[in-house]
Amino acid sequence: MYHGIINVYKEAGYTSHDVVARLRGICKQKKIGHTGTLDPDAAGVLPVCLGNGTKLCDMLTDLRKEYVAVLRLGMVTDTQDISGKVLEEREVKASPREAEKVILSFLGDSMQIPPMYSALKVNGKKLYELARQGKEVERAARPITIYQIEILEKEHPVYKLRVVCSKGTYIRTLCHDIGQALGCGGVMIDLKRTRVGKFEIEKAYTLDALEKMAKEGEFPRVIVPVEQMFETLPALTVKEEAFGRLQNGNQLREEDLLAGFLEKEGSDVLLAEGKKFRVYSHRKVFFGVYRYEEKCRLFSAVKMFLT
Repeated sequence: MYHGIINVYKEAGYTSHDVVARLRGICKQKKIGHTGTLDPDAAGVLPVCLGNGTKLCDMLTDLRKEYVAVLRLGMVTDTQDISGKVLEEREVKASPREAEKVILSFLGDSMQIPPMYSALKVNGKKLYELARQGKEVERAARPITIYQIEILEKEHPVYKLRVVCSKGTYIRTLCHDIGQALGCGGVMIDLKRTRVGKFEIEKAYTLDALEKMAKEGEFPRVIVPVEQMFETLPALTVKEEAFGRLQNGNQLREEDLLAGFLEKEGSDVLLAEGKKFRVYSHRKVFFGVYRYEEKCRLFSAVKMFLT
């Protein structure tokens, strides 16, 4: 069984579920999970977790994401993108300068109402299922953050944008909200996800490419090891006699660790409350992430990948 993360380039026309289903056939294993849906019409980065890496799905969903989107002003659709039913077409009275000012005003923290055409659930039912039945329900606004927003190209009333945002941000809704703020409506006419955390579009692989690699025995080389996701954390190594404690995910004492583990990281790396570490067995096998608890002077497991 394979363990780790693959940086998949999801092509337009595939659902995230389609990607996972096809990868199961390529990898010949069932334990696979994606890290948050990407609209079927959208393309771009979709990290997919394999084996023990599926324990990372929630963490990867929380990472910052970067998109390149194309906004067209003067139109409103029921899906907030160009694939939906046109509800209104309005004259764009705003000047290019006014449009740019409003687009850039969305930088920072705000509250966003999720679209009806989304996989979110209300009272146990997916919103898009209700929307297809012609129903609209009240949705609570959710906090989002736009860390960066940049206008890459403009041909008024069409704008190509680069957006870096927090989890839970709908770019379709951002385009809709920009249009509403300008009083003319707006829809997203193209979307590409260019980054999820450290996973970049330039290093993403199409499903066809992955299938070819699997046939040629090259598939393992594109899998990012689980421990690489924690490479910024200092590492601890457990003594052989304490291996059983690590294997069972038990708390670890300072005496369970190889001597001098902190000195290797520099004098400013101290045992502070809540500090996290990568933890390895005496055979240098990565087992998981532990957190130091200063009051009891113990290390407690945060997430275990081998037990």
